[in-house]
Amino acid sequence: MVWASFSFACVKALRFEHGELHLAETAVPHGENEALVRVTLAGICNTDLEIVRGYAGFNGTLGHEFVGVVEASPDKSQIGRRVVGEINIGCGNCENCQTGDARHCATRMALGIHRRDGAFAEFLTLPPQNLFVVPDNVSDQQAVFTEPLAAACEILDQVSIAASHKVAVIGDGKLGQLIARVLATTGCELILIGKHKDKLELAAQAGIKTLKLAAEMLSPRSLDFVIEASGSARGLQTALDLVKARGTIVLKSTFHGGAVPVDTTRIVVDEISLVGSRCGRFESALKLLESGQVSVEPLIAAEFKLDDAVNAMAYAAKPGTLKTLLTTVY
Repeated sequence: MVWASFSFACVKALRFEHGELHLAETAVPHGENEALVRVTLAGICNTDLEIVRGYAGFNGTLGHEFVGVVEASPDKSQIGRRVVGEINIGCGNCENCQTGDARHCATRMALGIHRRDGAFAEFLTLPPQNLFVVPDNVSDQQAVFTEPLAAACEILDQVSIAASHKVAVIGDGKLGQLIARVLATTGCELILIGKHKDKLELAAQAGIKTLKLAAEMLSPRSLDFVIEASGSARGLQTALDLVKARGTIVLKSTFHGGAVPVDTTRIVVDEISLVGSRCGRFESALKLLESGQVSVEPLIAAEFKLDDAVNAMAYAAKPGTLKTLLTTVY
């Protein structure tokens, strides 16, 4: 598919190349048999910040959380629609892709993370099947949270959490806040553990019980599930201190900085399950936003224009900052 009307246009994009972050003018992206999306709003994720620190070895246009409008697509029904996009692009031929799970394709690309230019730009391309129409009652500011909210929803696709279970989320940052809001919909006995008074207060305003991280927090080995989303290498040890025998730890943190020291004896002796958890399905996240079961707007810290994207990244990297957004609508 050729974008004739854009063939000579230059568009803005935030690029990370050769260790340098800079705003650049690039050609309108083109993908064979892919949809062209005009990005209206994008969110800065901790993964974007880690890439700038060396995680994943990525060079190109950053960003994977976005909402936009379809300008052109092989699927004509998508044109003019507001959409969000699944960030994993599979080969289309392997067993995972054939069963609808490109998230685990061994040769997948990932938007703004691995071999695919991302969403911190005026335009991006994705296969039509990666796009999901945003419900009319969901604002752009809500829709831009779809990808990280889907990652939170993934936990409930991996483990069964019921009202009878005792559950803790470790980490009061952006992802921890979203996970706590999603798990609260199960009615479980839930607590969010963090270090920051203002963030814990934010969770409390959403009806979530909170606890300040301390040496003596909860009864050790007392929880059915512990979700580690602190972004800290010490988070896993805290989770091990809290989970009960035959309990489950769900690992969400990814960070650049080497190996995490873990005493595996406890895991073996107490038969603790460790579950890695990454991306989730967008349908569940959009349903939560559409129904109003999860409120995300209080997590927005600031909104910058794409022209000021370098400063936006610096702002987002400040300790304790919640969601920072980039807009192309001036």
